[in-house]
Amino acid sequence: MVGPALLVTMEAKPGKENEVEEFLKQAASLVHDEDATTVWFAVKYGPRTFGIFDAFPNEKGREAHLAGKVAERLMAKAPDLFERTPRIEKIDVLAEKIPGSERIDYDIPPEAYAP
Repeated sequence: MVGPALLVTMEAKPGKENEVEEFLKQAASLVHDEDATTVWFAVKYGPRTFGIFDAFPNEKGREAHLAGKVAERLMAKAPDLFERTPRIEKIDVLAEKIPGSERIDYDIPPEAYAP
């Protein structure tokens, strides 16, 4: 079960969209070396808007990631690639479905999902 997570949102400068995509794709290899990063996703919301979602088993893992290579490189490249400093939000995962995770019954009745 994961708990602490990060949601990072960033907007590429005009003409820098491809560089941002490549940066995020390359960052994935750095995250593979982080044992305390349970899941990590780089996403594209729109033509110039990108994001990262990652989650950790505990606060220590989240803090280690924030002090790690991806965060360091992201902040170093921020002035060149992004309209403004990436927005980094500390969030908490309340429920999940990821490969290898245990099934958890949250006691939510099916009618709760009915329109």
